[in-house]
Amino acid sequence: MSNTSPFRAEQLHLIVQNESAHLVLNEELSEDTLHELSLKSIDIVSADYENDFEEIELTLRIVDEEEAQQLNQQYRHKDYPTNVLTFEYGIDETATLRADIVICAAVVQKEADEQNKAFAAHFKHLLVHGILHSLGFDHQNDEEADTMEALEIAILAHFLIKNPYI
Repeated sequence: MSNTSPFRAEQLHLIVQNESAHLVLNEELSEDTLHELSLKSIDIVSADYENDFEEIELTLRIVDEEEAQQLNQQYRHKDYPTNVLTFEYGIDETATLRADIVICAAVVQKEADEQNKAFAAHFKHLLVHGILHSLGFDHQNDEEADTMEALEIAILAHFLIKNPYI
């Protein structure tokens, strides 16, 4: 894919699986809204970064604390529920990038309350964060973190969500 053409809606396959007993996807977090946010995230990144994929398949799983803790323990060896985990599987023979993003609704709610943020805004921030991980971004050092945070801020600004880091 050229890094100058916008990423098109038909190139993104977003599968939303809400397995949380505590979250009903309302208009602010509808599948269409989450698809639009995901598409804009990919489009912004694709404008400035080279990539080797033609399509993206993302599965967004919204889970409760028990599953988030189990996955965090199994894959990160941390025994507590976390807000977001990303599992990036690479680019397959059809030039499709595949990834799973797991968001724990209860943890997101707790964090939003503690930080005086709207739940939907914080959820969207964590989805963008997970998408950036699926595209190969990380925050293992200050330079990587600065790049990732700048992209998150820019993407969220398109949706009138203020800088989550201030």
